[in-house]
Amino acid sequence: MTFESFASAHSTVLWLAFGIAFIMGAVVNKTNFCTMGAVSDLVNMGDSGRIRAWMMAMAVAIIGVSALEFVDIFSVNDTRPPYRGGSFAWLEYVIGGVMFGIGMTLGSGCGNKTLIRIGGGNLKSVIVFIVISLCAYFMVNPFPGTDSTIYSVLFYPWTNPATVSLSGRQDLASLLVSGESVHTIRLVLGLVVAAGLLFFVFKSDDFRNNFDHKLAGVVVGVSVIAAWYASGAFATIKADGEVFSWVKYASNDVWSLVQEGKAPSGVAVQSYTFINPIGEVTGYLANGLPGWKGNTMTFGIAAVFGVILGSLAWSLISKGFRIEWFVNFKDFITHVIGAVLMGIGGILALGCTIGQAVTGVSTLALGSFIAFASIVFGSAMTMKIQYYKMVYEDEASFMKAFITALVDFKLLPAGMRRLDAV
Repeated sequence: MTFESFASAHSTVLWLAFGIAFIMGAVVNKTNFCTMGAVSDLVNMGDSGRIRAWMMAMAVAIIGVSALEFVDIFSVNDTRPPYRGGSFAWLEYVIGGVMFGIGMTLGSGCGNKTLIRIGGGNLKSVIVFIVISLCAYFMVNPFPGTDSTIYSVLFYPWTNPATVSLSGRQDLASLLVSGESVHTIRLVLGLVVAAGLLFFVFKSDDFRNNFDHKLAGVVVGVSVIAAWYASGAFATIKADGEVFSWVKYASNDVWSLVQEGKAPSGVAVQSYTFINPIGEVTGYLANGLPGWKGNTMTFGIAAVFGVILGSLAWSLISKGFRIEWFVNFKDFITHVIGAVLMGIGGILALGCTIGQAVTGVSTLALGSFIAFASIVFGSAMTMKIQYYKMVYEDEASFMKAFITALVDFKLLPAGMRRLDAV
């Protein structure tokens, strides 16, 4: 759609981000789509239903992005965040992913689930949201009166030297071939990866017979595709006899229609991710709620509001709205620690269970697959340790539970087991 001004295009894209997220929030609430719950079901009960729904969302997103990019509807080469970027920060993907996985387990859900739970009346998740927002914000923004961020102080000195500078992009196709053939190989690889995921997903009779799992997988995957399209292809601006994309126009120094002549935040080809946008809410509030068309309203913030209100709508329709608070002080501290780990880890890993494991994976970026695996590992290990400590109580020290969990996952030999399997 072509607009006569950037302001109208910007506003429309923000409303699209909000609207798509609203639908996703309602469906995720209705179907109980939860990535932490998916790992828990698999680790604790051997139930793979929700993990298959998660993988179906990945497959749908991969198919959509691969096909639409192949026919030049949009490109996900240069995005926010830079999934295919040439800086391959493998150590940050691993450390951040593990931190996030631990955090989402302690905090009763990932960033997206936190928004869903807020919409359902969960006041614990409001606290988790606030802590995530502050940690994520100060990971990339300096503390008042300083030039230091959490990242620059705690991580950059030792994680950045491990970053590998690639000669090209880090998506699977670019790592295998170069030149014009990359375009075609991306499509082929995308379809192969998606086919493998769908084969695994639909092998399960239980999954095939579960409407909610299929609905969640399709809606989350399609939502990611729709957001890519909304930010990467939907809006064009006619100016000076030329037609610019929303993103290309934003790279120009033409800001007569934008508040105070400043470029708005976050104008880029992007889809759904939630930790950095939750952090952006702190910046938005710090600027005094400048309004929907203000410089600090971003695609991500619009998505955050959309998911919360979509979840709220379904909670009210289904009469599932319930106020919930912490059971005790220990519960409070556990959730706060989880939120700190999610806020920091989600930024370090360049995304969360949606931002990396669905949106990032849809670009076939190697870093996204590493972050996804690290998140699952961190969450699964935490659940195993919690379970052993609960069953054995005083007998199970953290190290005994940790070593036994590694044995369970076949990462250590059976002879090193410290606690009997349960």
